[in-house]
Amino acid sequence: MSLTSVQIGSAKPKSSLYRLSDGRGLALEVTPQGNKRWRYRYSFGGKEKMFSLGLYPEVSLKDARNNCFVMRQLVAKGIDPSEQRQLKRAKTIGLPSFETVATEWFEKNQNVWTKKHAEQIWRRLERDIFPWIGKSSIETITPPELLKHLRKIESRGAIETAHRVKGCCGQIFRYAVATGRAERDVTQDLRDALTPVKVTHLASITDPQKIGDLLRLIDSYEGYFVTKSALKLAPLTFVRPGELRQAEWAEINLEKAEWRIPAEKMKARVLHIVPLSKQAQAVLKEIHSLTGHYQYVFPCIRTNRKPMSNNAVLSAL
Repeated sequence: MSLTSVQIGSAKPKSSLYRLSDGRGLALEVTPQGNKRWRYRYSFGGKEKMFSLGLYPEVSLKDARNNCFVMRQLVAKGIDPSEQRQLKRAKTIGLPSFETVATEWFEKNQNVWTKKHAEQIWRRLERDIFPWIGKSSIETITPPELLKHLRKIESRGAIETAHRVKGCCGQIFRYAVATGRAERDVTQDLRDALTPVKVTHLASITDPQKIGDLLRLIDSYEGYFVTKSALKLAPLTFVRPGELRQAEWAEINLEKAEWRIPAEKMKARVLHIVPLSKQAQAVLKEIHSLTGHYQYVFPCIRTNRKPMSNNAVLSAL
């Protein structure tokens, strides 16, 4: 009688190992420790053999049946699945580890990213991937194996991080394929395996009347003049908060009415030219009298050698 997902989920460990048969050689093995693994029992060359098909729930009932079908086809063709696996592993000896390929990929791409983004990528790999599969040959890593470690990230509630790590691993596998160190990107088989990310839109004003109210409130702001100037310039340039607070006078040309933000400050690592309207020029000309002899347009209130803090504009708002 075929197994059901309910039977598998309710199977409890006993004092000794036991198996639940699904038929045609496939069985679920339950250990005294509570581990559940799929086994395919077959006969080859007059000998009874056992082949492991992975752990449950990383390998689902459907996947186990599909894998078992493939194994039966091999046996029917006179191919021993166990010997084939050993030959495949033998061929992978000498192939680079996942960490080796990942390091090479990272070094080739880190100059394209911002420093912060590069640090985030490497920190995620070091914390969530390298300890588990870093030393494994990149060619031998399977989708269920990678999924098992991605679900460890999910289990701590970091759903978005799990998706980002999966995407990062996908880029590493594709780099390995392109350089002849792997045959395929195994993350393609994990397309719908992770918990979907719940999108939460940031709060924003969309009513034209309320936008006008906000602009009038900014004009009447009575706080620090540098902060008020940054507040006034933000809706006139539409740059990111980090780009705004780190603006330098050397980047601004009032005669040409443009602000040239260097590539190293941009997320896309490309020079960004911001046209300055007459209103934006007026804001900059007014604050130039106060900060024009400093490096930053909006210096920190405590020291003019640093730009204003991340929270200055947010607190004012």
